[in-house]
Amino acid sequence: MFRRSWPWFSRLMSCLRPCASLPSGRLLCTAATKEGSAPDMAEGNPLLHVSNVRNRLREIVGASTNWSDHRRAMSERASLSSELARSQSDLPARRMKDSLLEVHLPLGSQPQLREKYLTFHNSVRFGRILEDLDSLAVLISYSHTCNPALKRSPLSIVTALVDKIDMRQQVIYPDCDIKFTGHVTWVGKTSIEAKMHMTQYRNGAYSPVLDATFVMVARDPENKRAAFVNPLKPDGPEEEELFRQGEANKSRRVELSTSSLLKVAPTAEERNVVHALFLNTLDAKTVSFRGRVLPPDSVWMEDAKVKGLEICHPQERNIFNRIFGGFLMRKAYELAWANASAFGGCRPALVAVDDILFQKPVEIGSLLLLSSQVCYTQDNYIQVRVHSEVFEPLSRQHNTTNVFHFTFVSDRRVVDVVPRTYGEAMLYLDGKRHFNHTVAL
Repeated sequence: MFRRSWPWFSRLMSCLRPCASLPSGRLLCTAATKEGSAPDMAEGNPLLHVSNVRNRLREIVGASTNWSDHRRAMSERASLSSELARSQSDLPARRMKDSLLEVHLPLGSQPQLREKYLTFHNSVRFGRILEDLDSLAVLISYSHTCNPALKRSPLSIVTALVDKIDMRQQVIYPDCDIKFTGHVTWVGKTSIEAKMHMTQYRNGAYSPVLDATFVMVARDPENKRAAFVNPLKPDGPEEEELFRQGEANKSRRVELSTSSLLKVAPTAEERNVVHALFLNTLDAKTVSFRGRVLPPDSVWMEDAKVKGLEICHPQERNIFNRIFGGFLMRKAYELAWANASAFGGCRPALVAVDDILFQKPVEIGSLLLLSSQVCYTQDNYIQVRVHSEVFEPLSRQHNTTNVFHFTFVSDRRVVDVVPRTYGEAMLYLDGKRHFNHTVAL
């Protein structure tokens, strides 16, 4: 469900209608199906199928697909605490190739899979790709920490942050095989960075689609406190460089956290930006601080929202009996896309996903409120922020669980979004920061 200002609803409906100007590559074509079938995805290939990733995760932690059995299995995991390492030095170092995984999504070779991934525009649902990336990042982390002597892993590994997802191409073909590869690139004491790459087979070769960096954290069997993970030992110059990049990513995240607009004032340059926006909205007739007018080709920020509600059912649980992070990302992305579509009067393409922070888990049965806001625009680009919170009906309390940042691009110039209040001005500056980081201006 979603709600937004009615003037924008008609624009949303118009941009969702079939469009004759779509790139031809997005259309299903029987001739392309054969071209999109990769030789390494023939039936019987022993490499991991994307549908089996979550099954492997259940085996690793001892979870069950049955709801009642699953709850009992999770309660029994408390006994695994004695198998946790007392310090990181007690664990053997691992190499990057120890966690290397390749996972297949044979949309071309197995057409029956397309139903789950297909949009009514005959393109691939990117929200489903986010779900697959999230599951793969967890499995990569468990591959790094695997102890063959144990039947079940005592670690609860969950997603802490989606550092960045960069799109290498805008079109994901619905009838061509997809391959995911990834491995651990950096490790702290209790955290793991996993890099993943997605490629798609077309015209006889794989071409890059996206690069993703996820940060995972390890916790005890009951998911209550941090737990140590195996150290990482880079092997050769290329792996050492990847590890250095991981260290740099960590430093950058710390710097961004300390400079958050929720903690410190905007920079002098940013204050000038806000003041210029304010001056541009003054009514020339009254010249009053209270008199505000909307500039031409602009939209007030308060009119660029889309809100949604999700009831979190057991079907969307992860292996630890909480709501699956990939499900949250899918819902947030689809809401952000709908908002960008309505705002721009188009079908926008995703450029990047940036800095998705998982602040707290979402429990089964929660009422999940999602609020998307177009917070910054520039030329053809639309920056959308999605705020996710859990609402407790009995206590009437709201608790933030996630914040998502998406950058979209339109096929035409979009109107400017204009803040009216100080709080909206901070959202504008935050969106501008994320846009600059994403597009690297």
